Amino acid sequence: MNDRIEFDYSILEGRIKQYYDTQDKFANEIPMGRATLNLKLNNKSDFTSQNIKRISNLLNITDDEIGQIFFKAKV
Repeated sequence: MNDRIEFDYSILEGRIKQYYDTQDKFANEIPMGRATLNLKLNNKSDFTSQNIKRISNLLNITDDEIGQIFFKAKV
């Protein structure tokens, strides 16, 4: 039985596109491997608190937006 919660990262993906155009350019800026970022965006791996803080700084995500962007469950 898989109790893993899957998150909806569509807002995050939109911000990445808006600020960096491609996930590859964004992954380099974090820095994080492109494959690692892809695993996280596809719910195969979790974002760490350090990842969330760094990404929030790069994409101008406010503390109030973090919940909606990183923890919105897929329906």
